[in-house]
Amino acid sequence: MEKDGKTGGGADGRGRPPAKTQMPESDAVRARAEERKARLAKTLRDNLSRRKQQARARRAGAADETEGLPAANSDESQS
Repeated sequence: MEKDGKTGGGADGRGRPPAKTQMPESDAVRARAEERKARLAKTLRDNLSRRKQQARARRAGAADETEGLPAANSDESQS
């Protein structure tokens, strides 16, 4: 038993480990985070560009042929 009568270990005497302090990020960790952020930004830009191109192609092309149920505002649905 310790002098003060506490039996727990750790910094606070209750068996808990000492509080962890925030360690500064290393340059490697910071570089990886920046690379990941740049990679994700490029992926988002590419995706947006692809979606815009698809929308332009749909506007320029003929209307899609529908099979199955008609659209909600078609002539067939008003009967």
